[in-house]
Amino acid sequence: MLIDPVPLVPVTDLGAVHFIAIGGAGMSGVAAMYAALGVPVSGSDQADSATLAELAALGVRTFVGHDASQLGDAATVVVSSAVRDTNPELAEARRRGLRVWHRSAALGALMLGRTGVAVTGTHGKTTTSAMTATLLAGVGADPSWVVGSPLAATGRAWHLGAGDAFVVEADESDGSFRQYPAGVVVITNVEADHLDNWLTPDAYSAGFVELATSAGVETVVISADDPGALAITPAIRVAGKRVLTFGESPDADVRLTDARFPATGAQAVLAADGDTGPLDLAVPGRYNLMNASAAHAVGRALGIPGPALRDAASGFTGTHRRFQPVADLAGVRVFDDYAHHPTEVAATLTAARGLAGTGRLVACFQPHLFTRTRDFATEFGQALALADEVLVLGIYPAREDPIPGVTGRLVADAAQVAAPGRVRYVETLAEAAPALASLVRAGDLVVTLGAGDVTKVGPALAGLLGAVR
Repeated sequence: MLIDPVPLVPVTDLGAVHFIAIGGAGMSGVAAMYAALGVPVSGSDQADSATLAELAALGVRTFVGHDASQLGDAATVVVSSAVRDTNPELAEARRRGLRVWHRSAALGALMLGRTGVAVTGTHGKTTTSAMTATLLAGVGADPSWVVGSPLAATGRAWHLGAGDAFVVEADESDGSFRQYPAGVVVITNVEADHLDNWLTPDAYSAGFVELATSAGVETVVISADDPGALAITPAIRVAGKRVLTFGESPDADVRLTDARFPATGAQAVLAADGDTGPLDLAVPGRYNLMNASAAHAVGRALGIPGPALRDAASGFTGTHRRFQPVADLAGVRVFDDYAHHPTEVAATLTAARGLAGTGRLVACFQPHLFTRTRDFATEFGQALALADEVLVLGIYPAREDPIPGVTGRLVADAAQVAAPGRVRYVETLAEAAPALASLVRAGDLVVTLGAGDVTKVGPALAGLLGAVR
């Protein structure tokens, strides 16, 4: 189901605000900002967490579990796409006739009166939005930002700054990216995904055009290399928007050349509007050079000199769950990554291959969503074949109910076709770490991949390796 935009109201006019599923990465930052602005904030989540404790320290009334009585005197209730209609707090809010907003509207209200920068695309949203915030902060612009994962440098996925710019990661999966009052829109790439909501690839692409051509958007930063982005660029130009392109294409406005990939990080020469110089990143992969060039283009669109932006790019040290180091034990290096689309899996494994050296690259992948697994099992198998050894887990369902016949074995079977004899399958998360421990050897580089709870496998593997060290 797609989320339709609603008229926005200033944060100060919302009354007390209650957040359902407040502990999530997307919700918690918005709630914290509301509290920082003096809005009475409460919220609930199904389980206790360190995030709830942090919010409580900021003055937020937090609850574990969901109960209608926890709404208190709230005038506005904020939900995410994961909150079902049967949630007792949501049902009570509707019974009372309270204002019920999707999380995107609550975030959009924070952006009112600022220069909004909405970063979207099928892949790279979190890193590109975090890079953009880092570059703007690095030149002293003190932006506000809300992204999908905590920055490694700060441990937070949000910041309420004093500057004019407000950077948000704009989620296309449910159409909510159309909600944000942005003057600058970034489109990293466009490749069919989330067809459970959009139904067809054409409708999915059209959603990006709707966002980029909406009222208030002045500048669109878009890939000059990605076929899906190239396909929609003419429609954006026809709408009269200023377009800045980035990438390795010779006609890119922000162009990368001479890409190099040392043992750590990534380097290239960046040229944009008379400014040519080195781009030196502390994070690996060609895709991160692309992300950084998009962030650089945003800075230029906001009037910031290119050399200062390039210098600031070296200060980006990544975000949680984006090729995040987990452990280095018994000669085995373990990383964790959020990649959950075939293109993302391929990009991550390609970057990892450059770091594996003479050792084997071992991929542990947990499919995310039944619909995505059904639609892209073959492509996942082909991407995973880039690794020397592959372990596939059962599907992490997230918001979806099971689909008959759709299991993680579809991906494992497809990977087996692409990489015969190099693929193993386990159904449960508990089986993953022991299976990896019996497989890996000194010199291997292990990457756990997926948007679910596969992130727990790396630490569990480290515990097993440490016990036998």
